[in-house]
Amino acid sequence: MRLLYVVLFFLASSSVFSQSEILAENYFDRGEFQKAISIYEKLYAKTPYKSQYMLKLVEAHQQLENFEQAQVLLEKQLKNRNGQNQYLVDLGHNYALQKKDSLANKYYAQALELVAQKPNYSSLVAKKFEQFSLLDKAIMAYEKAMELNPAVNYNIQVARIYGEQGALEKMFLKYINAVKLQQRYKPLAQRNFSLYITQDPQNNANVLLRKTLLKKLQQGPDVLYNELLSWLFIQQKEFNKAFTQEKAIFKRMGDQDLRAIVDLAVITLDEKDYQNAEQIINFLIEKSATPSAKLQGHQYLMKIRLATAQEKDYKKIAQEFETLLDQYGYGGQSYLLQIDYNHFLAFTANEIPLAIANLKKLIKKPLNQYQESLVKMELADILVFDEKFNRALIYYSQIQNKVKSDVLAQQARFKVARTSYFKGDFVWAKAQTDVLRKSTTQLIANDALKMTLMIHDNTLEDSLQSALKKYARADFLALQNKDTQAIEVLSEILTTHKGEKIEDEALLKQAELFEKTKQYKKAEANYLKIISLYKDEILADDAYFNLANLYEHQLQDPQKAKEYYEQIVFDFADSIYFIQSRKKYRMLRGR
Repeated sequence: MRLLYVVLFFLASSSVFSQSEILAENYFDRGEFQKAISIYEKLYAKTPYKSQYMLKLVEAHQQLENFEQAQVLLEKQLKNRNGQNQYLVDLGHNYALQKKDSLANKYYAQALELVAQKPNYSSLVAKKFEQFSLLDKAIMAYEKAMELNPAVNYNIQVARIYGEQGALEKMFLKYINAVKLQQRYKPLAQRNFSLYITQDPQNNANVLLRKTLLKKLQQGPDVLYNELLSWLFIQQKEFNKAFTQEKAIFKRMGDQDLRAIVDLAVITLDEKDYQNAEQIINFLIEKSATPSAKLQGHQYLMKIRLATAQEKDYKKIAQEFETLLDQYGYGGQSYLLQIDYNHFLAFTANEIPLAIANLKKLIKKPLNQYQESLVKMELADILVFDEKFNRALIYYSQIQNKVKSDVLAQQARFKVARTSYFKGDFVWAKAQTDVLRKSTTQLIANDALKMTLMIHDNTLEDSLQSALKKYARADFLALQNKDTQAIEVLSEILTTHKGEKIEDEALLKQAELFEKTKQYKKAEANYLKIISLYKDEILADDAYFNLANLYEHQLQDPQKAKEYYEQIVFDFADSIYFIQSRKKYRMLRGR
């Protein structure tokens, strides 16, 4: 029972203490410093070991220009806690507030002298200097600590300060030194580099980082410098230069690990730099030690063939696929290559029955659940393309049951919704997308939200759903690459349903199809109309981003592109395009 009373008393005391602290903070934040002082004095008297109360008292007295009282508190703290020399910085700051710079500098110097005697306090002293924006002195404290104890690594802190000062070359050097000592800082360094470098190789920060790394390489070879140079060249989309660095790393590491070169190949492919991608992939095929790795390289090469193919090349591409499959077999090992082949047959070469038959054979091969689900996903997609909606829905449902906890199941659920939407079953489609709005995958969640809102908005006012049915038909025609027909259906919607909820969706879809068919001025007009009429709606950021891209890449107007990227940065902070737009804006602004 006595123990219970003790616990209850302790909890009650803690509660009162907490309430007093909150009240003191409230007074302080409202500028009622004398009231704050009266409470902090009581708190400090009861718990003199809590320096935060003493520091709040000091700050409150300084706000009221009671500098002598602040000095007494600080000197008492220094006397009671011998060696905690960070409070010398507070004392110096107290004199600086009184314009007594010589006295202030005296105590700052004492703080730095004591760092040399007790390096363990260096970070506390440095943080105090940072708190009062005495950045050069903070650097001196960190540097002194590293000089006295080479085992400590304050390069990250020093680099951050140099960044605040705009001393980019020193900042880069410190981040590089930090990573050299501890590899775990590499992602942090790259994130901070990204704040300054752009896609433009002539940007000042890019030039400084490149020169710093090259100078380091000259002083002493280290794969770290090659890795960071490769990373820089990738940001600049100079994939041939990144490849040179990766080959140097591969050679120095004794031909052990190709993962970085595989990653570079994938990035180069994604950026559609097919010429450099082909060189990188051929290197992978040559250096790969296992058949599976060589097969992966050949798959990448076939993706390049498909991306650059013209109709006259289709027969040759089919032969190349068949030659590879004869070499690697038609079993589970080559299932991804077979998916790519049958995707080509169905969506490009218009050999739909053959693709369906091939995939049905592949499903019967020994595959794990995930592999089987990927094959069924491709098969279902082809069935949708061929307007075999009900058969496609069966496969999508099977995928959801087979890989319930995988993102593939969420993709299948979204495709169930999309297929139901193509069929005109908007109620079921919306039921599926309502679930997916909480998807862990942002892209799926975003697509699901758009479909949910589109169905909801266009069934409230139109009980017959006539506009939505036309739009779904246009959407499906676009999926089938029947772009001219899709554009015509959308034009009909924009004429007969002008001013209705469907209008912004139709304008955006049509603009995207105008871009695909190289009708760039018509696309521009549609995007501008969305921005003019629907700037507060959910598709506004899509219109801004697509228009900025259009100006940058097709209409060759970087100034206008910069303006629209800027709009996303400042007005659409929650947009999925925010990060990409910020990079683009910084790059164009630096020109």
